[in-house]
Amino acid sequence: MNNYWETSVTDFIELEPDYDDILAELYASGTNDVQVRGVGIVLVILADDLQGSRHQRFIIELASGQTLLIAHNIDLAPRINSLFLGDHIEFYGEYEWNEKGGVIHWTHYDPAGKHEDGWILHDGIFYQSLSD
Repeated sequence: MNNYWETSVTDFIELEPDYDDILAELYASGTNDVQVRGVGIVLVILADDLQGSRHQRFIIELASGQTLLIAHNIDLAPRINSLFLGDHIEFYGEYEWNEKGGVIHWTHYDPAGKHEDGWILHDGIFYQSLSD
């Protein structure tokens, strides 16, 4: 496989079941704090969370049917202004369990360098750092 920046979103969609299996295991076991990668389709676009660090929030559905809340920090990474229902996104971030399928956060770089950097890929654009 090519490096992720050389591969289209369509290429990643073919890999969904591998990602989905890992995310299903994390959900079933109630596991937290695991770096994961995945692909999903935007189901719901929520209002931004403006308390504390600001987060753009949306719900995606995986090919397996599992849903995830994406909480993308827009104080540290660009907002995805071109996001619409039905869009495909790929993500790399930290999984946190909840009864609705889980939450993905840390989809940005860590300015303190203490956490693995994450990202979101949408329409061929990586959303990771305000300096991008």
